[in-house]
Amino acid sequence: MQSVAAEMNLSETAFLHREDGAFRLRWFTPTVEVDLCGHATLASAHVLWEEGHLPRGERARFLSKSGTLTAEARDGLIELDFPASPTVPAAAPGPLAQALGVALTFVGTTPFDYLVEVASEDVVRGLRPDMTALARIDTRGIIVTARASTPHYDFVSRFFGPRAGVPEDPVTGSAHCALGPYWRSRLGKDAFLAHQASLRGGDVRVKVAGDRVKLGGHAVTILRGELV
Repeated sequence: MQSVAAEMNLSETAFLHREDGAFRLRWFTPTVEVDLCGHATLASAHVLWEEGHLPRGERARFLSKSGTLTAEARDGLIELDFPASPTVPAAAPGPLAQALGVALTFVGTTPFDYLVEVASEDVVRGLRPDMTALARIDTRGIIVTARASTPHYDFVSRFFGPRAGVPEDPVTGSAHCALGPYWRSRLGKDAFLAHQASLRGGDVRVKVAGDRVKLGGHAVTILRGELV
């Protein structure tokens, strides 16, 4: 699986097989296996429905390193039910601020990543981090976020994971398992429209429900192929 993911050379490659009335799901970057991935899970549910492995619209249930995850069609989106990832305030590792090249207004750790708040959406969008320096930090990735100034959005973010073989992830569902609870504590509400401001960019609907986070998004099939 790791060799295939390296050959695909995408942020995440998902692998599925049937197990105990559900689907075992694992995710690999080009260099490592990860414990949780949102968008490859969303894509997996889409493919199961699209290719007839599950009746269209039936809830998909996945067995993963992060426990049982589900996906279902809701309000025109695919909605994922994931575990929340609370953020604990922490001291910034030495190279972090210099590697990002900006002032940090908050630094915390999640079960997988560092989460950093910066002053504004413009700062998030303008980041040009030193990937070599970021890769020296012992973490899966760095989530950088700020309150949105663009109308309709609540917060924006970017995700950098050079240590895991992903310099910048286009959209990171698992990061929103931490961003949802974080911004709930800052903004005093449970539901958000978030934007990940990578070059490709993408929107994520986020709803915090106790110790779970519901993530909503779209999936489109763009390629079919055969591994020989």
